[in-house]
Amino acid sequence: MGQSDNSCDKVQLTMLISPPIALLHRLRHDDRGLALVEFAFSLPVLLILGLTGLECANLALAHMRVSQVAMLVADNAARVRTSIDEADVNEIMTGADLATDSLKLKANGRIFLSDLEPNLKTGSSAGNYIRWQRCWGTGNFTSSYGVAGNGANDASMKDGMGPGTTAATKVTPASGTAVMFVEVAYNYQPLVSSAIFGNKVIRYTSAFNVRERTDQQMKNAGSLATSATAACT
Repeated sequence: MGQSDNSCDKVQLTMLISPPIALLHRLRHDDRGLALVEFAFSLPVLLILGLTGLECANLALAHMRVSQVAMLVADNAARVRTSIDEADVNEIMTGADLATDSLKLKANGRIFLSDLEPNLKTGSSAGNYIRWQRCWGTGNFTSSYGVAGNGANDASMKDGMGPGTTAATKVTPASGTAVMFVEVAYNYQPLVSSAIFGNKVIRYTSAFNVRERTDQQMKNAGSLATSATAACT
């Protein structure tokens, strides 16, 4: 009688233990959903890499467009023949606005268009000067290379305008002519987040010699008010 009871107890215990063991055994060899688990672990990494790649492409595109608009403005200003007028500058800046609409450069940047000429001084005062300068855009920037009137009576701009500290890296006008020098400054607008690259300012310059224009004085044939021009205010 005692042996029979022990046997029954063993059978019942085996029946209680067997289902969990069997379940664990099945789970051990069950690879269904494995790909989903692996994807869940890798998704954050893939997402970060993808978003960083998009931001890199957007930044590269912004650099290219800012560089192109600097060249566009300088080239168009240099192409104006006979003389240049405030209305001509307005048209040039309108073209820049259309070319940079996707960047929202008008709200986040500033374009500086400067007329650089020899100052016609002699001796130690000989050099170059900025006859006039026009600006476009509401970005909080100032020109890195000077303002209108700089160098008019001294040799402070004898090396010209441009990046660097030596004449080799700067632009100078030839005698009897002028250079249209353009500087563009832009607060980069991130596509994803500024946390990736931080707050970045993109700056580019470009310069072109004027074509067939002998009168470099800024005209205002239409008597435009200052607020209707690209005056640097």
